[in-house]
Amino acid sequence: MKFVITGGGTGGHIFPMTAIADALRASGVSATDILFVGSRRGQERTLLGPREERLLLLPGRGIRRSLSPIALWNNAGAILRIVWSVVVALLTTLRGRPGVIVSVGGYAAFPMVLAGAALRRPMVFVELDASMGLVHRLFGRFAQRICFGIAPDVLPAQGTVTGVPLRPSIEVISRDFESRVAAATMLGVDPQRHIVVVMTGSLGSATVNTAVSQLAGLWADRQDVAIVHVTGRRDYEEIALQQPPTSDLQYLIMPFAESMSDLWTVADTAICRAGATTVAELTFLGIPSVLVPLPNAPGDHQTLNARSVVEVGGARLLPDDVCSANSLAAAIDDLLRDPLLREQMGSAAKNMGRPAAAEHIAREVKAVAGNE
Repeated sequence: MKFVITGGGTGGHIFPMTAIADALRASGVSATDILFVGSRRGQERTLLGPREERLLLLPGRGIRRSLSPIALWNNAGAILRIVWSVVVALLTTLRGRPGVIVSVGGYAAFPMVLAGAALRRPMVFVELDASMGLVHRLFGRFAQRICFGIAPDVLPAQGTVTGVPLRPSIEVISRDFESRVAAATMLGVDPQRHIVVVMTGSLGSATVNTAVSQLAGLWADRQDVAIVHVTGRRDYEEIALQQPPTSDLQYLIMPFAESMSDLWTVADTAICRAGATTVAELTFLGIPSVLVPLPNAPGDHQTLNARSVVEVGGARLLPDDVCSANSLAAAIDDLLRDPLLREQMGSAAKNMGRPAAAEHIAREVKAVAGNE
């Protein structure tokens, strides 16, 4: 075992894990020299299980930040699972003595990072957001490199800004006119309209979904706009039942699927949360956006992510607590009317994008391994 890549719990962590593994393999590392370590409760089994690399799934779940009796009971069980996960991680590290442990963060990374710190194994942290997550903050001094997806306010001595690793399906997207027409035709949307794509993750955002549904009613008679509304799995049926009557607006509602990256081919403007992967995709592709950060995210990292794009002129920030049909319309109205403004915002966003992030991280990982 030469390389351990750990983290997970959500697709936002798992996709960068696979991108880093792909970059390592493209540089000559064998699949048998890579071990993924994740959580049984996350999507790791589904997304990583079919791959050639080895996979170790540990018990455990995140700690709920609540003092309610149910939360305390669940946290007691979670702590027992974490303790067992740490024991397994320590034994795995002792037996395999990995050359480098690569952590992308999340609660699933904690056992291996703790084992790496305790047994003095070289570590590379891949911090996707503009602020460090709890696991990386706790163990940052033990990392030989910290690769940031989005530049933080203060870069640590061992830090470097690499960008967020992207899925191959994102890196090959073409946004030229012919691709747009083909993709819009498959969706059943007029490519001559201004197409607004709404994407707020696999579960979706109730706040954004309700606001966009009401926005469709507000724009019911618009002949120049189409809304492609990806509700996420949780709210799809409710939003579909609430679909307002629209006389001229094209309004397409769909649940979430893993193969939706093609929607970025047709997006003139996007309405999204501000997770690191979403921000990386929007900036890589140069899509102007309205970003509605997830409230109460740890360290308010989504607001920091969004501000990094807003500050260069590539996005507008709309706080969740004021997100409504009217505030969305106000945030996006001039983008609908002004192609030059859209172009300027798209260019500003694209200038912030960092292509080949996974390859950059792979080079950092191999450099640390070479010093071992």
